Amino acid sequence: MVKSREWYRKTREEVITLHRKGNGYKKIAKMLNIPRETIGSIIRKFKAKGTVETLPVRGRKKMLTSTAVRFLKRRVEQSPRVTAEELRKDLSDVGTDVSAQTIQRTLRNEGLHARTPRRTPLLSPKNKKSRLQYAKSHVDKPQKFWDSVLWTDETKVELFGPMDQRYVWRRKNKAYEEKNTLPTVKHGGGSIMLWGCFASAGTGKLQRVQGTMNSLQYQEILDDNVMQSITNLRLGRR
Repeated sequence: MVKSREWYRKTREEVITLHRKGNGYKKIAKMLNIPRETIGSIIRKFKAKGTVETLPVRGRKKMLTSTAVRFLKRRVEQSPRVTAEELRKDLSDVGTDVSAQTIQRTLRNEGLHARTPRRTPLLSPKNKKSRLQYAKSHVDKPQKFWDSVLWTDETKVELFGPMDQRYVWRRKNKAYEEKNTLPTVKHGGGSIMLWGCFASAGTGKLQRVQGTMNSLQYQEILDDNVMQSITNLRLGRR
């Protein structure tokens, strides 16, 4: 039961006196016409603190109302890339002035943390659908199957990429929700193209791609690297 007001000190002292005389909660409540839950609260507080005085509240006073907290949570759920400074300005526009640090602390207390977004390939709806179909068709494959698979791919490594750093507000284990990721595309600038491979046993050979990849160069890379990687990783002849 939530207490609607503090009981006068004299009344609380009387509760403790009656309790020390051996009276139970129910009897004291009836004698003083006070709810039994309140009697229990007064006695428990006296046993724990040794006083019936109203103690000062510890800790920092809350600077944000529950309505403001709900607004912050709703805002970052809808726009994970919004910054604490932008949130501060939003609250200031409606008459609530707090620091960006207060907003960050409040969101952390609500389980929302600023994290670097995971980078994922920018995929078309068609590619997303085909990848999902592949995952569903292979989800029940045994470990032995995956131990025999060699994965190969090419990638461009940027020597001078964008330096802008943004964060997303997200909950634990939500890193790969689409709204929390940063889609990337391969763009210009100083870079090198690499071909590589890996398996469950580790990484295979790595080779730099000279110039523009064409069919002939791709076949040469496979001839020079695939079988040697299979041997090094002990994937077996088949």
